[in-house]
Amino acid sequence: MKSWLIQGGRLIDPGQKLDEVGNLLITEGKISWLGSGEESPPHPNYSTLPAHGLIVCPGFIDLHCHLRESYLEEKETIATGTQAAARGGFTTICCMPNTNPPLDNAPAIDYVRTKAKTEGVVRVLPIGCISTDRQGKKLTQLGELASAGAFGFSDDGLPVLDAELMSQALEWSRTSGLPIINHCEDTTLTAGGVINEGRISLALGLPGMPAMAEETMIERDLKLAERTGGWLHLAHISTAGGVELIRQAKMKNIRVTAEVTPHHLTLTEERVIECGTQAKVNPPLRTQQDISALIRGLNEGVIDIIATDHAPHTKTDKRSDLTRAAFGISGLETTLGSLMGLVHRGQLTLTTLITKLTSEPARILGHRYGQLGTLAIDSPADITIFDPKKDWLVDLKTFASKGKNTPWAGFVLKGKVMATIYGGKMVYRDESGTTKTKIQETITKFK
Repeated sequence: MKSWLIQGGRLIDPGQKLDEVGNLLITEGKISWLGSGEESPPHPNYSTLPAHGLIVCPGFIDLHCHLRESYLEEKETIATGTQAAARGGFTTICCMPNTNPPLDNAPAIDYVRTKAKTEGVVRVLPIGCISTDRQGKKLTQLGELASAGAFGFSDDGLPVLDAELMSQALEWSRTSGLPIINHCEDTTLTAGGVINEGRISLALGLPGMPAMAEETMIERDLKLAERTGGWLHLAHISTAGGVELIRQAKMKNIRVTAEVTPHHLTLTEERVIECGTQAKVNPPLRTQQDISALIRGLNEGVIDIIATDHAPHTKTDKRSDLTRAAFGISGLETTLGSLMGLVHRGQLTLTTLITKLTSEPARILGHRYGQLGTLAIDSPADITIFDPKKDWLVDLKTFASKGKNTPWAGFVLKGKVMATIYGGKMVYRDESGTTKTKIQETITKFK
C-alpha cells in the first residue's frame, strides 16, 4: 500500500484538541506519525502530498444518507453514492433502509455490506428497519439485524406512529446500545403537505407542513425514551421548537442525540420560489428563525451532529410540479461548500463544523467499527483535505451522484474538498482547475 506524507497542512482534530500546522504520515493504511515542519518522518519511502494553506482533518462521517440500492438503481447505486461521498469528503456513511425491498432482514443487510466492500470506495454502514416492511406494525428481528451489521434502526421516510411499537424498540435499544432513529412527523398533520406551512405556502396556494407535526412527534418520542431508558436519535431536526424540546430533554438526562442537515442550516422556505421542486424536502425548509435556532443548537451542543440526508432522485422524479414531485436533495457533494458559508459569516467556528462532521458522529458510532473520526496514531487513515477559501461552481455535469437534484445548482460556494483518503488510499483528488473567469461568468453568487 502506498505511503503518503501530507505536508504543511493545518491539522485539525477536535477529538484530540489538535489544531496546528504540521505533517502527517500514512503507512499501511494507518496514521503512523505527526510532526512539525522541522521534523523528519521515520519512514523513508513515501509520496508527498502538499497541503500548504489547506485543512487536514479526520474523514467526514455521515450518519444519514440514502444509497437506494437495491432495486432503485436508477436513482443511485452503492458505487455512485460512495463516489459522491468521497467527493464530499466523507469516508464513512450510514445508509437508510428505505430501499425496495427495505433492509428489514439479515440477508438484506449482508447484501449492502458485501456490495459496499466490492463496489464502494468508502465505508458503508447499513441501518436496519424498525418495523417489518416499514409498515409500523411488527418489530423486526432487531438482534439479527444487529448481528448482520446494522448500526441502528429506522423506518426513515415514514414515522413510527404506533407508540407501543416505538416503546418496544426503545426498550431493546437500552440493552443493545444501538440507536432507534425516528423520522419525526405526525402524518395526520402533514397529509397532502408539500412545503413549510406559513407565508410562502399561503402565497403559493400550496398545502403546508406545520412545525407542530415535527414537534409533537419529538415530544412523544422523548417521553418514551425517558420511560424506557432507551437511546433515541432524532433525524433531520428542522424547527426552533424541536431544538428547545431536545434542550429540555438533555437537561433531564434523557438519552437522546440529534442531527441537522446542511440544507436546514442554510436554506429558508423562500428557496422554493426560486428553485421549485429542487428545494422540496421532508421535513421542509423552514424560516430564518428556525435556522437561527438550529445554528444556536449546534453551537450549544443541543444538536450533536450534521448529517446530509442525501436523497438522490431522477430527473423525472423532480420534473413535475410541487404537489407531485419527490421529496429530497442530493447533498453529499455540496455539504462542505454550503456549510462553510456559516463559518465565513462567523455563525459557526471552523472547529465546531469539523467536530459535527467527525468526532461527534464517531462518538455516536462508538468503537464497534474501530477508532474513527480522529487523526490519532494507529487509527485508520481516513482523512479529508479541504481548501476553506476555494470558490467553486456547483456544476451538475461534474456530480458523481446519479442524483442531480439540488437547489445549489449554478451557485458558487466557498470551501472545497481537495482530497479524500480512505484507509490510506486516495479515493478522490480535486483536479477541476476551475478558473476564476469561469466562476465570474456564473449568474448566481452564494452570499
